[in-house]
Amino acid sequence: MRTAFLILGLVLVPLGVAGLVLPLLPGTPLLIAAAACFARSSPRFESYLVTHPRLGAPIRAWRETGAIPVRAKIVALVAMAISIWIIAAGDAPSIAKAAAISIMVGAAVFVVTRRNS
Repeated sequence: MRTAFLILGLVLVPLGVAGLVLPLLPGTPLLIAAAACFARSSPRFESYLVTHPRLGAPIRAWRETGAIPVRAKIVALVAMAISIWIIAAGDAPSIAKAAAISIMVGAAVFVVTRRNS
């Protein structure tokens, strides 16, 4: 399992970094997940990621207080709103639309109810 967590962490880090510059990719949650994977596989990589001057702050904030940066909340909520609009405008079956939108609304509620960092 250590190897699987290590590989997953190594995949999540570049995705998380890309998410910091791409508007529809959630960078911070991916980096938090990468740190969690490294905590189970490589203390050295975990330490590097958590203490990184640019990437480490949101991970530390999440670990210490469960907080999400306000900017990250805004980006996440805007991306979810756009996604909901696209889903609603699509031609998928109504039950699929309802399920996808319900999951998205649940995720939005989770994001909004976290503390600000």
